[in-house]
Amino acid sequence: MWSRSPLVIGRDREVAELTRAIAAARASRGGAVFLVGEPGIGKSRLAAEAAGIAFAAGVRVLRGRGSTIGPIVPFRPLTEALLSLYRTGSPPDDPALGPYRAILGRLIPDLQQDAQPSVGDSLVVLGEAVLRLLTVSGRDGGCLLVLEDLQHADAETLAIVEYLTDNLADLPILLLGTSRDEQCAALDLARSAAQRRSASVVRLDRLAHVDIALFAASCLETTTEELPAEITGRLAEYSAGIPFVLEELLHQLVHDGVITRGIDGWRVTGEIRAEVPETVTRGVINRAEQLGPQGSMLISVAAVLGDRFPLSVVGRVTDLDDRTMLAHLRAGVAAQLVIPDEASPDWYAFRHPLTAEALRSALNPADRAEYSRRAVEAVQELHPGLPGEWCQLVATMQLDAGETVSAVGLFAEAGRRALADGAAGSAVMLLDRANKLAADTSAEVKAEVLEALLYALAEAGELERARALVNTLDELGGQGLGPVQRSALHCRLAWVAYLAGQGGEGMNQLQAARAALGPDAREEHIAPIDAIDANITFYSGHDQGAAAERLARRALQAAERAGLPMVACDSLQILGVIVRERDLAESSTYLERARSLAEQHRSPILRVYALVRLAGNHWLSTADPTLLEQAAEEARRVGAVSVGYNIDANLAIHTVLSGDFASAVPMIERCQRDVVRLKLTPLVRYMLMVEATLAAHQGKRTDMEQILAEFVRWDGEQSQEMPLVLGFSRTFCALLDEDRSSARGELRNLLDLVSDLPPMFHLAGQHGMNLLLSVLDGDAGWPDYERVAATVPSKMRWNRQFVEWSRAILLGRDGDTEGAMAAAESALDSASAYDMACHLGQRLVAEAAIEDGWGDPVAWLRTAEEYFHQLSVPPVASACRSLLRQIGAPVKQRRHGMDQVPDDLRAIGVTVREHEVLQLLVDRLTNKAIANRLHISPRTVEKHVASLILKAEVADRVELSNFAASAYSQSG
Repeated sequence: MWSRSPLVIGRDREVAELTRAIAAARASRGGAVFLVGEPGIGKSRLAAEAAGIAFAAGVRVLRGRGSTIGPIVPFRPLTEALLSLYRTGSPPDDPALGPYRAILGRLIPDLQQDAQPSVGDSLVVLGEAVLRLLTVSGRDGGCLLVLEDLQHADAETLAIVEYLTDNLADLPILLLGTSRDEQCAALDLARSAAQRRSASVVRLDRLAHVDIALFAASCLETTTEELPAEITGRLAEYSAGIPFVLEELLHQLVHDGVITRGIDGWRVTGEIRAEVPETVTRGVINRAEQLGPQGSMLISVAAVLGDRFPLSVVGRVTDLDDRTMLAHLRAGVAAQLVIPDEASPDWYAFRHPLTAEALRSALNPADRAEYSRRAVEAVQELHPGLPGEWCQLVATMQLDAGETVSAVGLFAEAGRRALADGAAGSAVMLLDRANKLAADTSAEVKAEVLEALLYALAEAGELERARALVNTLDELGGQGLGPVQRSALHCRLAWVAYLAGQGGEGMNQLQAARAALGPDAREEHIAPIDAIDANITFYSGHDQGAAAERLARRALQAAERAGLPMVACDSLQILGVIVRERDLAESSTYLERARSLAEQHRSPILRVYALVRLAGNHWLSTADPTLLEQAAEEARRVGAVSVGYNIDANLAIHTVLSGDFASAVPMIERCQRDVVRLKLTPLVRYMLMVEATLAAHQGKRTDMEQILAEFVRWDGEQSQEMPLVLGFSRTFCALLDEDRSSARGELRNLLDLVSDLPPMFHLAGQHGMNLLLSVLDGDAGWPDYERVAATVPSKMRWNRQFVEWSRAILLGRDGDTEGAMAAAESALDSASAYDMACHLGQRLVAEAAIEDGWGDPVAWLRTAEEYFHQLSVPPVASACRSLLRQIGAPVKQRRHGMDQVPDDLRAIGVTVREHEVLQLLVDRLTNKAIANRLHISPRTVEKHVASLILKAEVADRVELSNFAASAYSQSG
């Protein structure tokens, strides 16, 4: 007979659905399917059938499985599946993987580089990395990712599975997952995805009576007609329609001679008696015993190791030579107990998890403890340091062996490793177990485990649980916990609160940390507290810079004396941020020291943070993006994808401010698409601000307002990005509308907003543009100039152009024409990096130059008029022409510019001037407002409006405004 049915019985509907899903994936209409059912129902058999269908169709098949080895194995199913891509010697190589190679090193050792992979990126970023790898792998014919036994998968794997499930549309990928139909996170994920229509759930039912007959006939290599009714009836009764139980019963009945095959076919020769699941369990144990003492011991030792087991370890524990061991394993395969593991040549697996469970349950406690003890010794000898999953496996076996203290230490170590790999959820589970097992250990051991658990809870976002552990600190204190450990725990809780944005709670924990140390505390114990305190203090408000700096300096000095390099590095980083407003050179000195420390102590992420901040200082000073581009490459090299997107966002705003609008569009689209999918909310808001700035700097108010409405939907009004919206977007859009009063109103709102914030956004307008507009309107003089010019932000190149224009205006008013011209030339030099701002500055300052008789306003206005005409910003171009006419300078006629009028408007006879008026009617401006923008009389505007009503064939001004909105929306 067959060891299992060679056919898939009773699953025609399910096979058809999977076949359609595979075909859809080949056509880049990816999706996800979850097979759900009770143990033994045939999920793996159906998944194997799907893999066969996909392989025959030329689809790349990747397979991984959840594991019951130890309490949790982070990323196990994904690692097993993706490793097959790199066993062939020709791994995927595509530019799309570039920035994600290092972070994929968390799953695929082949991709690990000299620099350790990033631990700072979220699981969403890792999910994006996996998504891109699968996309590249399936580009030629599709990719099927099969992940079995997801009920055993860790939280991080499930998070990535959820991310993949939500992002497979339009990609050549089919995700096929299997899970038991029992309460578990995997089943919750499948149901939730089905509700979102991101996946389909296929629930496998038990086989019907007719299918049981077909199944049995298939296994017994006969037909249903030749199979005695008594056999199928009893099998249906005892198997309950579960394929695995059915196979086990058949195998046992044949083995025991209850049913036999004669010349006339199969017949019953004994009494068919069975009870499920006891019969299955007994059958598994009987088959193991029939392997003989050595074979039975080998199989039992293997079961202690888990559903999969390595031959090297089993050989050490059983002390069997390779020939004997392999002979017993072949017998185990023949007895349908084990099968070779396709993923790893040195590994075998039990044919079904129920098989391993049955064998483990049959061991008496003494034997299980002994096998576990010997297995621990074997693993420690074969794998010194217990890398990877061995640490968790040995922890579990130490527990079985009664070595609780050792198990606590190993579970805690496994948790710390999981956290270092970015698996915060797994780390919490492992450290939770260590924490519970540590109940009967010393206070020092408990404190060590608890500190690691606090850190993991913070990284996993379980902040309420972390705060609830304060009571545990009180209990530990009563058990004689030392003040240093108690202080360290409170310090960790402070960091938890800081990450949650709860500065007050963080301060309370820091006070408790200091109180625990007492008045005679040593400075090396205070230094970590001061470093965290500096961060919380600085970001708590605008006037806290001095206090934060004192704390950071004290932490730095203590850390350097005590040899605490990471505390010193953290202190240098925050110092670099704090002093930036006072001295860019000093800021860069601190950041260079932080970079050097991070390099010496092999901390690639801290090094990247320092590089990014150094590059930012250089860009603020010079407007040169070269160092930012180099920092972006370094961030991608070490896998700091989130940091890389931060740099990309900064490069995008640089490109917009530089006036290179055409290049900015694809940069914004690419970055925005990725950060939205990755759910990096602050970066989503920042990129919406950049996009709004792009529209504003081209005078596209309607576009800007639409983008800012989306910004608000991302909680933008209460965000740290709001000052930039006011300064970069709304202020400039008002200026390009020739509405200086509104621009100044936006800047007043900006000043009110930043008064309560730490000094973070130096270019928003408070250090440059606000001064220029105030000086132009006569509301600011030399004292105001001196106050602003004395600040470091005023010397940053973007601000410098406006400050120098302000100086030129003030000198011109004082009659110092030579000094004013020199200042203007300096302003133009600074502004040369910013095309649009440079021309806007020329248009604005020309008014003062005309009035006070200095500079070269004619040249400035002609240059600005040409620029804004080409940019299609009529209000500013018209203002330039009006000012030129006022001083009697020849003005270039623009009436021939019909190419600026959309074709559909030109077809109904709309002139260039009417086109300019119609554009402003989109915002429903009054005649007077339009006249001010175009520098013509209100009566002229009235005539153009009347003409447009006739040409557009509308009833009134309201309908004309609607017509304008529709016309310009359609024209792009």
